[in-house]
Amino acid sequence: MAAKLEQEVKLAFDTVEAARLAVQTAGGRLEVSRRLIEDRFFDTVDQQLRRGGCAFRIRRDGARTLLTFKSPGPPGPVKSREEIETFIESPAAVEALLAALDLHQWFRGEKYREEYDLAATTVTVDETPIGAYVEIEGDPDGIGHVAALLGRSAADYRLESYPSLFFDWCRARGITSSEMVFV
Repeated sequence: MAAKLEQEVKLAFDTVEAARLAVQTAGGRLEVSRRLIEDRFFDTVDQQLRRGGCAFRIRRDGARTLLTFKSPGPPGPVKSREEIETFIESPAAVEALLAALDLHQWFRGEKYREEYDLAATTVTVDETPIGAYVEIEGDPDGIGHVAALLGRSAADYRLESYPSLFFDWCRARGITSSEMVFV
């Protein structure tokens, strides 16, 4: 797969049911049914990639496994950054390569995700161990339009990554963990 510009926001919802209902009521058409996704993020021991605003991830999504690099993006009303992604056949071999490059897993996260098509954007309903989110991916105007359909505005946008949201959630509760997983 080639590099692409990823533009997205997250919106927090009280429950996954409320998120799903909002998307469906707005006219969202289910494209991909609910399934468990596991993300594992890798970095140097001193967090060089993370400190530079980059992310390097292995994602298991059903039978598919993807390797993704996300570059830092400019500040703006939506999260915008270049994403390079490719399917991999052997996650174990890629993990061995990463270890040889002295890259180590620093975060693991799980989420149940379902994907919708709504007004020329991709909308996901994500159920995570720290709450429910709707993620809207598209151009900034499309994101704003869909957010309005969901009864939300730019004031509701969350631009943080799931690892950042998780670490904030943990700090607020006095928890130390690097695994946002269902138990």
